[in-house]
Amino acid sequence: MNRTTSIPLHSTVRTMDFNADDTDAISRIRVVYNSASLKAVVESACQRIVPLWPLNAFVAVSPYFGLRHQDFEQAGETLARAAGSPLVMPRRYYQEQISTGRIARTDLEQSLRQHGLALDTATLEKAIASDTSPPIGQIALVSNVLEDLDGTSWTGFVIERISQFSAAYFDQGQAIWPMPWRKESLYEAWRHFAEIDLAPGMMGLREIRSAIAALPDLPMDTIALALQRLSIPTDRTDDFLHATLLNIGGWAAWTRYLRWEQELVGGQEDSIVDLLAIRLAWELILFNTRQTPKLEDAWRHAVQTMGQAPARSTQAHMQMDFVLQTAFELGYQKKIIAELANPARQAITKPDPVRPAVQAAFCIDVRSEVFRRGLETVAPTVQTVGFAGFFGAFMEYVPLGASDARMHMPVLLTPGYRVHEHIHGASDQEVGKAINRRHQRLHSANTWKAFKSSPSSCFSFVESAGLLYGPKLLGDSFGWSRTVPHPETKGIASELRNRLAPTLEAVSHGHEITQTRQKSTQNPTVGIPMENRGASAEMILKAMSMTSNFARLILLVGHGSSTVNNPHATGLDCGACAGQTGEVSARVIAALLNDPKVRKELAQKGISIPSDTRFVPALHDTTLDKITLFDIEGLESTHAPDLKQLSKWLAQAGQLARMERSHLLGISNPSPEIVDSLIHERSRDWSQVFPEWGLAGNAAFIAAPRSRTTGIDLSGRAFLHDYEWRKDEGFGVLELIMTAPMVVANWINMQYYGSVVDNQRFGSGNKVLHNIVGGAIGVFEGNGGDLRVGLPLQSLHDGKRWVHEPLRLNVFLEAPKAEIDRIIAKHELVRELVENRWLFLFQIDDEHGGIYQRNTDGQWQRMTPN
Repeated sequence: MNRTTSIPLHSTVRTMDFNADDTDAISRIRVVYNSASLKAVVESACQRIVPLWPLNAFVAVSPYFGLRHQDFEQAGETLARAAGSPLVMPRRYYQEQISTGRIARTDLEQSLRQHGLALDTATLEKAIASDTSPPIGQIALVSNVLEDLDGTSWTGFVIERISQFSAAYFDQGQAIWPMPWRKESLYEAWRHFAEIDLAPGMMGLREIRSAIAALPDLPMDTIALALQRLSIPTDRTDDFLHATLLNIGGWAAWTRYLRWEQELVGGQEDSIVDLLAIRLAWELILFNTRQTPKLEDAWRHAVQTMGQAPARSTQAHMQMDFVLQTAFELGYQKKIIAELANPARQAITKPDPVRPAVQAAFCIDVRSEVFRRGLETVAPTVQTVGFAGFFGAFMEYVPLGASDARMHMPVLLTPGYRVHEHIHGASDQEVGKAINRRHQRLHSANTWKAFKSSPSSCFSFVESAGLLYGPKLLGDSFGWSRTVPHPETKGIASELRNRLAPTLEAVSHGHEITQTRQKSTQNPTVGIPMENRGASAEMILKAMSMTSNFARLILLVGHGSSTVNNPHATGLDCGACAGQTGEVSARVIAALLNDPKVRKELAQKGISIPSDTRFVPALHDTTLDKITLFDIEGLESTHAPDLKQLSKWLAQAGQLARMERSHLLGISNPSPEIVDSLIHERSRDWSQVFPEWGLAGNAAFIAAPRSRTTGIDLSGRAFLHDYEWRKDEGFGVLELIMTAPMVVANWINMQYYGSVVDNQRFGSGNKVLHNIVGGAIGVFEGNGGDLRVGLPLQSLHDGKRWVHEPLRLNVFLEAPKAEIDRIIAKHELVRELVENRWLFLFQIDDEHGGIYQRNTDGQWQRMTPN
């Protein structure tokens, strides 16, 4: 980036006094950033921050996504400099892996060669045994320098004040008394708040009101003023701004999410710029109000340190850390390559022409691999398929009576249409009555909740009515009832719940949807237009490599979870469905593929679906490993024997899956009945911190025919996407796989990775201490501090060891190298992930045999298990 901004290094603390009435000074500052590139530098810093999705749609995202343009190891240096954040595990972790044999010495030798280090393994092991880390030249903020001088936790104080303000400003209905300045910008509202905040005075900060009043009116002016007054070197401006945002990283991630949502529809949202200005304003305030000669000297030294390159000892230490991480990853790669490259698999890649008893398309989620393997074990005549869990439904979804549409597809993409929930067989009058009744029930529930928690009634309420809650307390504690109504059916009359279903038709239910993520925000498409249905169905079937030899029953199995008292529950649901369950997507696509008009059009396109074939939507509960079938009314008369046999197979497969997962859950009793009972109990236990392990352990993404992986125990660690390149004319399906499911899998993989290697910054800490913020924004760990991002420790660690191994994703594609290279060259995002080593890309050559890895220079290298 070309930077011509001139921020003089000779500016010192003594120039810190500023005055809002000094229009000449403000004008000079504006000239600096308008005529040069400060706006671009601010934008660059904001783009390094990764969005945090809300708890009601907790989408997995790589905490390093904003650094994807940097090489993996270079990003490690950037994070160390900006936040003191590690990109690999502590050395004692790798020492444990070496001592247990998980890291072999041959892997260490190979890693040393890859990194070009002329060391032997004995010297390496001796070096890491000391585990003495040289100091990292981390960028310091004024608050850091000041707290080193006087021992007061100024950084924690500033984060606390900004965090409490932000929670009130962005509140989504949790607060009883809303903030009065929410209609103003974040920066303007903060100035109002800060002028009446008494906490700074309690910390000894005097004349805060005058300091706030002296700040510029515009956030960009405040940013420019801070950079000038603090004498930040021009070549370190972007790193300094990045470090400033990471200092309040949770709320920076939330404001980045707000911007992301607007960017999808071509809009603009600048709360993250306001937040940056607020954090820099605190730097100015601390510097000005706590001004001393010692602070002046210490800050001058901190500024000078920013421009220094890391010492050679620091670089050598970090390089050795990456050697250990690479060796750790090589051990897993060799194991899976040995399985996939087995010559015996070359002979079974041709599909069996016999009609399958059942076909079952599962989400590519790693938990589906365990169930699929179990189903194929109890029913060898069943064919399972792996496909992204939104099943090609590029939609946003509106639950009955809702005023906002929810994304129900990968968040990297934009929806093409909106689908509404409807009451099957109901008239418009009945639907309207049900919606009004739901609204009334929800309003009553909210009013009752507000009454119970209000200051005037909470004590008297407990004293007068507390005993009446005894039965519910017992029921919730023993798992006989839910602690709260399920959000999907809350307010819906029980007799109507089984009639709820998404509809393909254009319905509105008489109320306006105020938000959409479709590109056409003025006239969004409602329902799936009839003229688009045939093409959509063709695309979906071809993407699943399912264009012939259809079974009588074809399951479309989405997935979700069932836990209680779990703020991050949607993080266990389907990432491809934007943190929702896959039920709606499965039901929409099943209805589409069962439509006679759609089948007639498909036949004209060369895809003939037999008249006795029925697509059946289903939901895999990953907590219970239980599958529920939907919309099977009418099948009893035509497919009764098929349904009976299918239900038996699904029950048996579920039991196998539960038995396999039980040891990770700490269930030692080998009795299937006991295991089933205990797993069910965990799903209803509001004190259970380990209801399931989610996607812990994920390490591979495989896009190939199922025959390539049939019979391999992948231990629930691989995303499995069925793909047959010979059926992919033009390689459009391969391109979709590499630009959507592969990227989503990388996000999931890196979220788990980052939450393990640096849970303090990129994880959410101890879930026992979580408190929900702003209704559904996120969580605090305790009653304050920064907004927490990422996964809680209990999703990664069982109290004794890390359940998840922090490994970069290993992607295996069974497709021609030339086409893979073409897609990489076409898509910058994919190229960055591959060539900057955020994932490892392998090609499975089904024509000549062998597996090849794509190196950072674009060359392919043949791999051997040894």
